[in-house]
Amino acid sequence: MKQIILRQKQVIFFIIAGGLSAVVEIGSFKILSVYLPRLLSSEHNFYGIKYPFSNILSTSCGIITNYFLSIWFVFERGKHSKKKEFFYFLCVSIVSTFISLIVFQILYHFVYKDVIDLRFYVLSPEMMSKITAIVLVSMLNYSIKKKIIFNG
Repeated sequence: MKQIILRQKQVIFFIIAGGLSAVVEIGSFKILSVYLPRLLSSEHNFYGIKYPFSNILSTSCGIITNYFLSIWFVFERGKHSKKKEFFYFLCVSIVSTFISLIVFQILYHFVYKDVIDLRFYVLSPEMMSKITAIVLVSMLNYSIKKKIIFNG
C-alpha cells in the first residue's frame, strides 16, 4: 500500500492541491454569485449567460491558488523558464476557464434543474453546475500540465 501511495504521490498531491483550489473557487463563486448581482443587474442573465462574471472571477482565484500549490507541492520544474512556465500555465488556464464556463452553462440550463438538500447544506443548480465543471476540467488540466508545462 505504501509503495502505491509513493508511486501515485504526484496524483495525490494534485488532488489535494486541486481540492484546495476548488474550495477557493467554489467559495469565491458562492460569495460573488450572491453579492455581485446586487452591483451588476446583468449578472443573473448576461445575454443568456448565467453568472458570467462570478464564474470568471472565481475561476481566476482558483487558477492563481492552483498555480502556486502546483509549483510548491505537485510538479517539479520542467525545462521551461519560470516566465515561460507561467505563460503556458496561464494559457491553459484561460482555455480551461472558457471550457468551464461552457460546461457550466450547459449543466445549468439543461441538466441541473432542482436543488439537492443534503440536510446540512443545500446544493443549488448553479453550485452543482460549478462543482461538476471543476471536476471535469481538472482531469483535462492534470494531463496538460503534467505533459506540457512541467515536464516540458
